Amino acid sequence: MKRNRPEYVTDERLYRFIDAAIIEDIGDGDHSTLASVPADSQQKAKLLVKNDCILAGIELAYEIFHYYDKDLKMEVFKKDGDEVKDGDIAFIVSGSARSILTMERLVLNCMQRMSGIATYTHQMVNLLADTNTRILDTRKTSPIFRMCEKWAVRIGGGKNHRYGLFDMIMLKDNHNDYAGNITKSVEATVKYLKENKLDLQIEVETRNLDEVKEALATKAVDIIMLDNMSLFQMTAAVQLINGAAKVEASGGITKDTVRAIAETGVDYISSGAIIYDAPNIDLSLKAFN
Repeated sequence: MKRNRPEYVTDERLYRFIDAAIIEDIGDGDHSTLASVPADSQQKAKLLVKNDCILAGIELAYEIFHYYDKDLKMEVFKKDGDEVKDGDIAFIVSGSARSILTMERLVLNCMQRMSGIATYTHQMVNLLADTNTRILDTRKTSPIFRMCEKWAVRIGGGKNHRYGLFDMIMLKDNHNDYAGNITKSVEATVKYLKENKLDLQIEVETRNLDEVKEALATKAVDIIMLDNMSLFQMTAAVQLINGAAKVEASGGITKDTVRAIAETGVDYISSGAIIYDAPNIDLSLKAFN
């Protein structure tokens, strides 16, 4: 299968995740399958879509099947990012019946979750289709499953924010309060980056227009986050910033509010909801002859 992965989906991360998931599920053996299915049985199963959605996790499913059993074959009919309907068949996997059954739930768990996130993200992105505002994800992800959740956001048309704590500076309210204020926090950060020869963007969270002015005055901030501000405050902040930094709106973003927020002129809207509020999509892996 042709690889179409984000840069953070490395072989190392991918195989470490799959290996841990397999160990968690199988333990000392898939005894239901080992007890009931002959070792030499060769079978097929189809991935059946049972909800209209944006499909996600096809490439991951391929990697899971092949990591566990390199002889399993997948005939793929739908790709990641496709808009699919109830009743569509996404792929057919064929080979060892034991291998198919043992990997069934892991594949479904990943694809159901990822398809839900991709679908929710796609809906949010569509609400902003004629604006210049982009939807970002956050670090409000499931431990160990972040890679797959952020991958699903990308498949759904969203933009990934920082992957973790290591690839960007984000000075939240607690950082700034502990440091003394935004000015001290940013000055210490600039010094730290220089001393450690790190080239990282700096984002600062602000809670009001005075903090926006303070962040601007440092002349060292790449992105200014407007946290839980009113539409009036956001509009005023965008005018204050006037292109000197990118502007991100954050805090309680939903489908009902996202359009009005985009119309304030912000560059980005970050939403944890596209991950943690996304419902699972109903998919099933069905045996057939």
